[in-house]
Amino acid sequence: MAVIKCKAAVLWETHKPFSIEDIEVAPPKAHEVRIKMVATSVCRSDDHAVTGRHPMPLPAVLGHEGAGIVESIGEGVTSVKPGDKVIPLFTPQCGNCRICKHPEGNLCVKSKGQSQGTMLDGTSRFTCKGKSVYNFISTSTFSEYTVVDEMSVAKIDGASPLDKVCLIGCGFSTGYGSAVKVAKVTPGSTCAVFGLGGVGLSVIIGCKTAGAARIIAVDINKDKFAKAKELGATECINPLDYSKPIHEVIQEMTDGGVDFSFEVIGRLDTMMSSLLSSHASCGVSVMVGVPPHSQSLSVNPLLLLLGRTWKGAIFGGFKSKDSVPKLVDDFMAKKFPLEPLITHVLPFEKINEAFELLRSGKSIRTVLMF
Repeated sequence: MAVIKCKAAVLWETHKPFSIEDIEVAPPKAHEVRIKMVATSVCRSDDHAVTGRHPMPLPAVLGHEGAGIVESIGEGVTSVKPGDKVIPLFTPQCGNCRICKHPEGNLCVKSKGQSQGTMLDGTSRFTCKGKSVYNFISTSTFSEYTVVDEMSVAKIDGASPLDKVCLIGCGFSTGYGSAVKVAKVTPGSTCAVFGLGGVGLSVIIGCKTAGAARIIAVDINKDKFAKAKELGATECINPLDYSKPIHEVIQEMTDGGVDFSFEVIGRLDTMMSSLLSSHASCGVSVMVGVPPHSQSLSVNPLLLLLGRTWKGAIFGGFKSKDSVPKLVDDFMAKKFPLEPLITHVLPFEKINEAFELLRSGKSIRTVLMF
């Protein structure tokens, strides 16, 4: 197998635009898979790496929400073959560690090395201008070709549209699973969702699928309310419209608080608002948004002592390699929509434009096509 020369979006330093570069992508080593990317979408977590909010080694090829076709496989790979449609997995599933064997856990022990920006063996498969370029959380989808570990890729239905199901690689699954798998929303229940980006809207889809009777959508950008209602929100409220704290408004609306609340922003103040919006004795509050690096929240233990549950999960609690193919099958069976989440489709070269759309709040998900 030969080195492949292709285009990739390289982030050389934080707070700078991506640079479309010619890079070399090395062949896959044992238990690795090289993928020809077809579509990738832009997620807020990528922007956190750009801004330095989540420190990553640079230069790097970012991107973690994508879909493509297997180009070649390394020695010992058995779960995929060249020509298979696949989704790279930023949360691996080795199948052998304590967490993979746990019935509920999904944050595979092998994911610990991801912040180092390398493959499992401690090296990268990307080179640009003679310099090694770091990998991003086992995926690096902002490249025409990428290399992933076999435990970080899932084979999916060969008939699935990659420009839609790429969202299952992160944003959709994270939100949807937070409702159906992590919170385990029950039929007839009340829910509150803080933050109406792509992941927050996916939480709403999950709450609706689970049969929630009331879904209260919360955002300071009222332009997002129409889409939230289209996907299942029964009420939309803007905290800026009230003189009292938003959790008090929600408590009054719901006889003391909702059954399930979700924070899908990643701010400490909204995490507290979401917690307080859930009922003190039976509420479940789920953290979905990724909080700022190394910041703490002080909490009165009485908020939990009376019976509240406060929990979080990565990737919607789904075991990635097992669940992603099933989620694609469910999409193909029309059990949930993905199309309403995609507001823009652009050629890959316009990646910086896609990030501007994200930062300005004008897009939900922008899909970049190779």
